[in-house]
Amino acid sequence: MARKDITMNEAEILDFLGSGAQILQVASISKDGTPHLAPMWFTLDDGRIVFRSFTKSQKIVNLARDPRLTVLVETGDFYGELQGVMIKGMAKLVTDPAYVLEIYGKLGARYPFAGTEPVELSPDELEAAFGKFAPKNTAVIVEPTRTTSWDHRKLSGAY
Repeated sequence: MARKDITMNEAEILDFLGSGAQILQVASISKDGTPHLAPMWFTLDDGRIVFRSFTKSQKIVNLARDPRLTVLVETGDFYGELQGVMIKGMAKLVTDPAYVLEIYGKLGARYPFAGTEPVELSPDELEAAFGKFAPKNTAVIVEPTRTTSWDHRKLSGAY
């Protein structure tokens, strides 16, 4: 008997990335060719994964040298509830402080930068909180070349 299809369709992937998943594992390629793996907060922009980091961070230095990357988001503690999306692609680096600040805003609405709850900030609050950091950061838009997904909940308890 063939294994039941557990892949997610495009709408399921966007829903999973937009609401179900929290931590993005980002793999870039170090100067010596070894993988560099880092957990990141992320958001979606026009259906694409976006994260930000300080421009001098190792992951951004790696991606500036070689834009190939793989990102992984997964959830679940038990086999029957495992869900994940792995994207192989190219990093589009954006250093425009206005765009980076916009990403800070989207991240702040999704993750608790301070306190225990995410907070949506007005443009003035966003500028006050993160404006001085935006010029020192790079946003990374993940341009997919191949997407793999799985949702073990589709197995309905079977293996």
